[in-house]
Amino acid sequence: MNKRTLSFGAMALLCTLGYAQQVQELDEVVVTDSRFELKRENSGKTVIKITSEELDKNQGKSLAEVINTKSGIEIGGSRSNAGQNLGYYIRGGANRQVLVLIDGVQVTDPSAINNDFDLRLVDLSQIESIEIVKGAASTLYGNAAATAVISITTKKASDKPLAATFRSSIGTNQSRDDKNYNPADFSNSVGVSGTSGKVTYRAGFAQQYTDGLSAAASGTERDPFSRFNTDVKIGYQATERFSVAVFGNYDKYKADIDGFSPIDFSFTDTDDQSISTQYRAGIAPRFDYGNGSVRASVAYNKIERETIAEYSSEYNANSLVVDVYNKYNFNDRFYTIVGLNYIRNEAGFDGDKDFSITDPYANVVWVSGFGLNMNAGARLNNHSDYGTHFTYNLNPSFTFKLEENRYLKALGSFSTSYIAPNLSQLYGFYGANPDLDPEEDRTLEGGLEFGSKMFRLSALYFNRNEENRIDYLLIDPENYVYQYRNVSGDFTVHGVETELSLKPVDFIRLDANYTFTEKKDEVTLRIPKHKINATAGFDVCPDTFVSVSYQYMDDRLDAGGIAMDSFSVFDAYISHTILNNKMKLFANVSNIFNEDYVELVGYTTRGRNVRLGFSLMF
Repeated sequence: MNKRTLSFGAMALLCTLGYAQQVQELDEVVVTDSRFELKRENSGKTVIKITSEELDKNQGKSLAEVINTKSGIEIGGSRSNAGQNLGYYIRGGANRQVLVLIDGVQVTDPSAINNDFDLRLVDLSQIESIEIVKGAASTLYGNAAATAVISITTKKASDKPLAATFRSSIGTNQSRDDKNYNPADFSNSVGVSGTSGKVTYRAGFAQQYTDGLSAAASGTERDPFSRFNTDVKIGYQATERFSVAVFGNYDKYKADIDGFSPIDFSFTDTDDQSISTQYRAGIAPRFDYGNGSVRASVAYNKIERETIAEYSSEYNANSLVVDVYNKYNFNDRFYTIVGLNYIRNEAGFDGDKDFSITDPYANVVWVSGFGLNMNAGARLNNHSDYGTHFTYNLNPSFTFKLEENRYLKALGSFSTSYIAPNLSQLYGFYGANPDLDPEEDRTLEGGLEFGSKMFRLSALYFNRNEENRIDYLLIDPENYVYQYRNVSGDFTVHGVETELSLKPVDFIRLDANYTFTEKKDEVTLRIPKHKINATAGFDVCPDTFVSVSYQYMDDRLDAGGIAMDSFSVFDAYISHTILNNKMKLFANVSNIFNEDYVELVGYTTRGRNVRLGFSLMF
């Protein structure tokens, strides 16, 4: 471990505590852990919330880069070439254990090895906010919600009859050894929205083209990445109580990738490509009554993927997701939700293969008048191939009210999750095994949170256990035959997550987090034992904002036991508004000191890069 850089990060985290006596407002509401809008002090989880303001200050970055700054999370590949495959290493887990929601609807790729959703398909300009709940969350969200739920809320329509936003940026995309600073990264987006009587509407378009880097560290040819996004959403408020919304999305990216030489099997420049296209459409009616509401969402998602290489492959998959639930609020003390979730996944392998899941579920939140809060629920998973499986969660917390609107919250959680084998593992082209059993996970958490409307400091211990894990194993060494198998025994990951947010004075905002992650039963690959993120933001004048960010990554191992050294990276950002706050100009510099490090063995890592851009709102 690099003790100097770790000490610096720890000092930065501790020094900010000295400002706690003069803080300004930091109050917020969270939703994802209960599906109800609750004050953070009444939530039994340490929910990560990424607001529209924070997203606006990250214009030009990828969704993976933004998420990668949060506690307990490591997104492998987010520092590499834009087309790099992403690894979701949350709380020591993997992609198959992370569930992504878009506007409350589960999104996956049934043809993918991990049945996961590819975050490269989403442009940041489409997003209003993000909430992340870590730990097992299958009770509310079903299959695969084992280490985290990433809940993405897309942009909403403006209250004005017509509003428009234009965003554009241009930047470099170079490695540490390239110091030419040639423009190679171009991002543009436009969004139009408004309200006319009972109708709301929004339409958006985004485009990205990135060039300049080879995917392979040993390569010399450039591997560009391009993405195209369109989204349309229309809402109709039929009566005071009944409303309905329809939406449609088209997202596509094409990435040049490198592969293995047919001569010596070394990883090098090749002409391979990866192309992925997503079509999404759905409808979401809502009926409000008294203190309750009945809501539904019906969404259809189609994925087309193609890999062009010496051994090319094509994948086609689709999913239908239906979620119907009733929410009721008993005088802001007792909240209930009862629902039914249906999912049908289909993918083409040796013929079309499919399965369906039908889950009734219920969840209850009690906010007492004396500090005790309880979030509890259960789900009965009914899988067409694997029968029924029961998951549940129990999440008590107790809030001690202190002087000057401060509080101290003690929280605990015990929750379970369920991961059924996906279609690729059961019927796919590589190592399929129709005799797999489902994986079962459980998460135990305990921690403290101290805060007010202006200040928040939390520390949490988690312990996660996996049984019947599905892994890709070598079963015939002589003929190099691999197959998906359930691994006998169980595996445990534990760790600590701390977070700090405060505003010592009106014009300064400080955020920092530290994560310790350790696997007890096996060697950890690509996951740091220690990780630190810190950001200091300054409103230097009413129209100008400046921030400096820091990230420390501990030593890691990659495949084959190859060691990767620790590293520290500093970024800077500045923005200035003009034209009565209608136009914002910005610039950022990533990896200011051009740190030399390896994120993934054999792949190129980005060096110092610069980006300039603007946003214009009408």
